[in-house]
Amino acid sequence: MKFKKVHLKCVTRENWEEALALKVKKQQSNFVPQVAASLAKVYIKPDGDNIVYLPFAIYDKELMVGFIMHAYDENTTNMYWFNGFIIDESYQGKGYGRAALSEMVHWIANRFTICKEIRLTVFKDNENACELYKRFGFLPTGDVYGEEDVWFLPIN
Repeated sequence: MKFKKVHLKCVTRENWEEALALKVKKQQSNFVPQVAASLAKVYIKPDGDNIVYLPFAIYDKELMVGFIMHAYDENTTNMYWFNGFIIDESYQGKGYGRAALSEMVHWIANRFTICKEIRLTVFKDNENACELYKRFGFLPTGDVYGEEDVWFLPIN
């Protein structure tokens, strides 16, 4: 499979409605929050005032194919999270998930030199996501957050 090239753009007043229209396959809907719920976290800050939320749309040229949010506490080495990561149902299975992970990892590592690991949560029943994360190099921490397993990617 040819490696896809994607880029990230912040979700803004220009593209938020398009981002809200992104959706996963019906059988995946219990595994990820809707984009609207992720965007609400930017304002509500449910994890505390020290956590910054940055929502990104994932693009292949000018085509929005997904969404990923980065949540972080910049005063730590391990509180850099992927949150609300989805590839729209129309674009799944085409390499966009791996490409988006790669782009987000590079963005975080270049911006936060203190970062030693990136974390995410995943339902163990979400076999496609678990396989993607495993192939990418993420490892289970053994911790559970709510009903989801916590995974991490070491950053050198």
